Amino acid sequence: MVKYIVRLTLEERTQLTEFISTGRRAAAVLTRARILLKADASEGGPALSDGEIAEAVETSLSNIHRVRQAFVEEGLGAALARQRPTGRQSRKLDGAQEARLVALTCSAPPEGRVRWTIQLLADRLVALESVDAIGREGVRTTRKKTTSSRGRRNSG
Repeated sequence: MVKYIVRLTLEERTQLTEFISTGRRAAAVLTRARILLKADASEGGPALSDGEIAEAVETSLSNIHRVRQAFVEEGLGAALARQRPTGRQSRKLDGAQEARLVALTCSAPPEGRVRWTIQLLADRLVALESVDAIGREGVRTTRKKTTSSRGRRNSG
């Protein structure tokens, strides 16, 4: 059973039909418009199943599900528009905190240790109250960005 049922108004149906037949658009946007037209469960609409739509439009079932969901929850514009990527990661440390990490890395390791480990650096940054919390990966990626290395001859 389909959770999101698409019911287009006559105006939306006409708009989508014109959208497909006129002008040049991105293929993904045209595919979304075709999905909505094939999924239309209102009077006069074909109301095809997801499998039939996937075969007719040559797309995946998950794509059909996402288009249906976007139309029902957010409207026609959101169903046709490209979704913005959500996987962006912000910087974990600002400039002053990065400088503190580099200074800490270049300092002598704790007693009983030969060198700093990433986990030791993360724990020390929290202990020094430079940051509220930071994980090993945040320290690792920040250190990876720096070009200086105590083991290299020319670390400038």
